[in-house]
Amino acid sequence: MDRKDFLSQVGVGAAAILIPACIGGLASCKKTSSTPQNVDFTLDVSSGSLTSDGGFLVSNGVVVARVNSSTFIAVSAACTHEGTTVNYVANSNKFHCPNHGAEYNSTGVVTQGPATQNLKKYNAVLTGTSLHIFS
Repeated sequence: MDRKDFLSQVGVGAAAILIPACIGGLASCKKTSSTPQNVDFTLDVSSGSLTSDGGFLVSNGVVVARVNSSTFIAVSAACTHEGTTVNYVANSNKFHCPNHGAEYNSTGVVTQGPATQNLKKYNAVLTGTSLHIFS
């Protein structure tokens, strides 16, 4: 076997191994997370990331963000494009998907694609240091 034949066969073998992985990668472009239903939980905002304006966290499939000392917002955490967890961007008061750049306003409405569906918005009620998130 000469060098050309060897490299040709190695290339065919590598392709045989990589094609299923590539096809599997394409399958992951589907939405992987669902929107939480019947949400009802409480967070303690006296410690952790919600103690300062602009802080956010993800709990029970919901991203909760602190806008200011008395205003909190909560939306479903999974981008409606592919299910990647969105981040809160405090300086523009919006949610951003780090995967493909979809953006949502503070109420979860799509402002930039590729997402076409809005995030679900949840109620956020602060009582003392307890933040109640519910549908």
